[in-house]
Amino acid sequence: MKKYSSRFNKLFFALLVLSLCTYSKANAADDGEILNFNPVLTQVPSLTIAPDARGGGMGDVGAASTADIYSQHWNPSKYAFAYSKGGVGLSYTPWLRRLVGDMYLLYASGYYKPGDSDQQAIGASLRYFSMGDIPHTLVDGPTGISFSPYDMAFDLSYSRKLGERFAGGVALRYIHSDLGLSQDDGRVPGNAFGADLSGYYTDYVMLGSSECQVGFGFNISNIGSKISFGENVSYFIPTNLRVGGSFYFPFDQYNMMSINLDLNKLLVPTPPLNKGVTDEERADYQEQRDKYFNTSSISGIFKSFADSPDGFKGEMQEISVSVGAEYSYRDMFMVRAGYYYEHPNQGNRKYFTMGAGFKMSIFQLDAAYLISTVPSNPLDQTIRFTLGFDMEGLRELFRR
Repeated sequence: MKKYSSRFNKLFFALLVLSLCTYSKANAADDGEILNFNPVLTQVPSLTIAPDARGGGMGDVGAASTADIYSQHWNPSKYAFAYSKGGVGLSYTPWLRRLVGDMYLLYASGYYKPGDSDQQAIGASLRYFSMGDIPHTLVDGPTGISFSPYDMAFDLSYSRKLGERFAGGVALRYIHSDLGLSQDDGRVPGNAFGADLSGYYTDYVMLGSSECQVGFGFNISNIGSKISFGENVSYFIPTNLRVGGSFYFPFDQYNMMSINLDLNKLLVPTPPLNKGVTDEERADYQEQRDKYFNTSSISGIFKSFADSPDGFKGEMQEISVSVGAEYSYRDMFMVRAGYYYEHPNQGNRKYFTMGAGFKMSIFQLDAAYLISTVPSNPLDQTIRFTLGFDMEGLRELFRR
């Protein structure tokens, strides 16, 4: 019975991780014949979920948008250019709400600029992703016992201006994943460590009589160890390369519009594609599979640029695109919209996003909503809420 339960748990979480990363081959087929549906898969995919309503409302962008409280996820280097001395924020996202009602992401982040210098900043964040309560089931039915799998990550960052227009940053992250797997056969919660390397450049250009701001940023996140759950196999965590640009255009002293673009690529090797029919083909697939799991995380980063079965075309398909816009009035009222595109061979996530925000000197409240353009996408109708507090505004409030 315990053996059956273990198989049940393993199957459930395999399907869960697949839904988080890639969603549906059937949906992908809507865009034409898919010859090589072979998405890049990782463990702890919750690390890639956009945690805040601002970036989430603009199609999941943030590599080069202006600094805010949640830059820790997108690009920690932006903190060095933040206008405020510091801030803290909390974000809540119900997840896969079309399938289940008790999965959610909680995310808290903040930053502080120490001393009187405006050249450096320290940031931190805590991420908690709950997969809900899962009933423990044996062959003869439910046992009345449930378990609550979750992912958790905590990180610290340091960013500093390396010039008038450029800043660099690093972050260190601890990752813990408890899938609630049975420990009777040696499965235990997994732990991993990762690091981020980021950069951000901003400048001002004249467009007619208007002074516009441009930005360029990159963030290589989760460079580190692989993760194991007590088995002989270790899995890749989602090492990711994010690059982006932004353009801010002021219509007048009260109205401003920004356009943002992000490109993302997982720096993880493409798993071997199983097309084995004959014994020789199956043996070759097994050999490639063993090599895949024996690849180190650092070696996997370099292999990820040239290991697609479809060559250069396949590598381009592994790049997802996010584009978003934000309109602000007096830097108090914000309206946002965006679009996210992922190639059908890599999961077929395609959706529009929209959002709004309200900002005062002390706090900022944001919300975002996702509308899928692909049928039966479990991400459809995803809602995000974030609440942020400015430390300087709070300090002035308490001084009164």
